[in-house]
Amino acid sequence: QVQLVESGGGLVQAGGSLRLSCAASGSIFLINAMGWYRQPPGKQRELVATITRGGSTNYADSLKGRFTISRDNAKNTVYLQMNSLKSEDTAVYYCNGYSTTLGKDYWGKGTLVTVSS
Repeated sequence: QVQLVESGGGLVQAGGSLRLSCAASGSIFLINAMGWYRQPPGKQRELVATITRGGSTNYADSLKGRFTISRDNAKNTVYLQMNSLKSEDTAVYYCNGYSTTLGKDYWGKGTLVTVSS
């Protein structure tokens, strides 16, 4: 099994920055790619960004240039740097790990980011 624990959420003013962290533990050798998804209030969960074990990244088009995903393989941790935050970035942010071997997604419990205007 894989456990993912997010941290770093909170309340921030519009225009500010925040960095989320996701620490992975357990059978992390199963995980090929990790990423961040978010679920705004009353909306569906949506992709934010993903990063492979080799460091290849993918972003939601609307977030390119403001959000940056990175990973520290030695620490089994993935980060999401969020800059120039807007009220519409308010959401619960979930860490995701995907295993191509098992064809399975793993999810953290989420961390709430609230951007005040």
